[in-house]
Parts: sequence; structure tokens; C-alpha cells
Amino acid sequence: MFLLRGIIIGLMASIPLGPMGLLCIQRTLNNGRWNGIVSGMGVASADTFYAFIAAFGVSAVSNFIEAQQFYLRLIGGGILIGLGLKMFLTNPAIQIRNKKNKHGNLWSDFIYIFLFSLYNPLTVLVFGAIFAGFSIVSTQSHWYNLLQLVVGIFIGALSWWTILVTVVNLFRSKFRLRRLWWLNKIMGAAITLFGLFAFVSVFFFKV
Repeated sequence: MFLLRGIIIGLMASIPLGPMGLLCIQRTLNNGRWNGIVSGMGVASADTFYAFIAAFGVSAVSNFIEAQQFYLRLIGGGILIGLGLKMFLTNPAIQIRNKKNKHGNLWSDFIYIFLFSLYNPLTVLVFGAIFAGFSIVSTQSHWYNLLQLVVGIFIGALSWWTILVTVVNLFRSKFRLRRLWWLNKIMGAAITLFGLFAFVSVFFFKV
């Protein structure tokens, strides 16, 4: 039961297409299915890390995140802006050519996306709110039930990213370089706007 609940929560938390979703789509179109899946795995791993903190109530880490969330959100917004601008200015033809000339960069893709996803400390608050709202986690919950919940969240999140990337990859051959060029511009601009909103909201919306 806890595993199934975790899978549902993992899907619910991942389906909204934020900047990470756009980045996974862009990497799939430019670099291929496995780059997209590994990128999605990085996002799912970061979400699972925060779900673990929320479920087990790791107070030291949770308190640090809450105390430093202003700076974490500020840095995260700045990174999003930089990432969006880089995507906007990048020529997909060069990316595809570089992809053909180098191998074994899937691990670096995973690390990059995982670390980048960690710069969203509000994720732990989101999972905490979900757990509290659905009365899933309580002081009587056994550790193995919580572990099932966290594993389920990873499975649910990874399932969503795999489905999304697979669907996008099916249409990848239909995208010519000109369309990829425009998609890079649109997604880069969207991610930049996400970053600007995150950056500005730090000063106007206190959590």
C-alpha cells in the first residue's frame, strides 16, 4: 500500500512540466532517448532525496534547508537564468555534431541534472505538505513503510520521465534542424522566465 501511494505521489509531483521537464525534452530531441532518460533519472533522484527528508523527518538537513532557502532559491534562480540563456544561444546542430564525436557522457548528464535539481529546496516542503494533507506519514509509521513510500516515489517519478522521453523520442525524427533551432529558442526563453520568476519571487514571496 505504501509503495503504491509513493508511486502515485511520484507521478503527481513529476507531471507538471517545469524547467526540468523542458530540459529533459530538449536533451532528448538534441541528444537522444538515453540522454533524456538519464536526465529524468537525475530529477527523480533529487525528488526522492527530498521525499526521504520529508518522510523520515531528518531534522538537521530539513532545518538547514529551511534556514538557507533564501540563498538556495536565489542561486537556483540564477542557475536557471544562465541555463535558459545558454540553451537559447546554443545551436542544436553543434550539439548534435558534438554528440556524435563523444561517448560516455550519460553519467555527467545524471550528475549535472541531479545537482541542479537540488537547488529547489521547496521540494521538501511540497512532499511534506502532500504527506500531511493525505495523512500518509505519522509518528506511528514504521521505517520500512516509509522506505516503501520513498522507493515508490522514485519509481513513479522515473516512470513519468521515461514515458515522457519515450513519447518525445518517437517524434524526434520529424524535427529537422530548423525546428530544433526554434525549439531551443522557445525552451531557452521559457526556462529563463522560470529563473527570473524564481529569482524575483525570493524578494516578494516569503515561505
